[in-house]
Amino acid sequence: MTWAERAQAAVERYRAGESRDLDQRQLTQLGNAAWAAGLCCLMDGRRGDAAEWLRRAADRYRESWDAGAPADSWGRPIAAMKALLLAGDDAGAAAQWALDAGAEKSESPIGRYAATLALLVLGREHDALHVAGTLRERDDFPRDVADALAELAAGENRVEYAVAVESILDSFEQRTDFLEDVPVADTVLVLQALAAPRGLAIDLPASPLLP
Repeated sequence: MTWAERAQAAVERYRAGESRDLDQRQLTQLGNAAWAAGLCCLMDGRRGDAAEWLRRAADRYRESWDAGAPADSWGRPIAAMKALLLAGDDAGAAAQWALDAGAEKSESPIGRYAATLALLVLGREHDALHVAGTLRERDDFPRDVADALAELAAGENRVEYAVAVESILDSFEQRTDFLEDVPVADTVLVLQALAAPRGLAIDLPASPLLP
């Protein structure tokens, strides 16, 4: 399938689901479909359409949380922050949502990941460096992602950031499973969005998983 065809399929999944009376899980499924549409549009070079769908995804993820999602559903604020960053929008409200929900105090790696992203979005680098450091100590979280987050928080070593983010890209290229079956290295794109204003963004090697 072309990226345009993938985008259309995701839009159709979204449209088919939005007319129902939706619970928190179904709202998450809508968010996933909108996320897929946004990524496919981004890969197809349609940045305006991508931003529209990514914003819609962030809205659905927030609605799903408010509709009674379990308290540790950290994937939802993470996805909302990522969607808004890729849309080129201010992700501050989504970041504050994650922190207000207790991500910084979470014992789970995904909760701490949510907290680190949120702190970086809000420009709280010192706090982000501390939380990223706790992720580096775990064996149940990807070390290269933790390293990239820590380097973004430290804001000093572009070479070490490059090593980490290229390792993440390589791990994506080894995958066979992707959310909504959309093969895009979204974590790499999000890290680059956070790296750009910090002067750490790099020229990535060509990859079929990147625009």
